Amino acid sequence: MEAEVFEAIVDGAGMRVGIVQARFNAPVCEQLRQSCLDALGAMGVSIDDVVVMTVPGALEIPGVLSKLAQTMQFDALIAIGAVIRGETYHFEVVANESAAGIRQVALEFDVPIANAVLTTDTEQQAMARAAEKGAEAARVAVEMAELYAVIDQLDPDDESLDEAAND
Repeated sequence: MEAEVFEAIVDGAGMRVGIVQARFNAPVCEQLRQSCLDALGAMGVSIDDVVVMTVPGALEIPGVLSKLAQTMQFDALIAIGAVIRGETYHFEVVANESAAGIRQVALEFDVPIANAVLTTDTEQQAMARAAEKGAEAARVAVEMAELYAVIDQLDPDDESLDEAAND
């Protein structure tokens, strides 16, 4: 038995992408944003089709993602932030709750969201990871938007899909 495998090509031409960026830990978040925008541009996403919203911190990201998702104007969304461990339990609360909120928005609104909220022990670790994580978030967003589009175009009456599901 062979299954049909769908792999998205990473081509962002014509895509509309929303980015929600935390301002807390600004140098890290700005590097994340810049590398994300550079990667989106390299994949063909026009800067005119990118909307960037900033929020105070990582806990506020899910709320604005939700508002953007409600507009149904975006093919994908990207969350950008940095939560750096301190001396209190606050790190765990912010890291866990922001991640859970991002996941909830993606599932509730059926929109791909790339999570580029770094969680590190130090600012140096965050800066070392920021460029790659920002670019990775852009690739994930474009690839998942393409995959969602492929799924939306699947023919529910295609018998080969039914046979595969029953095997």
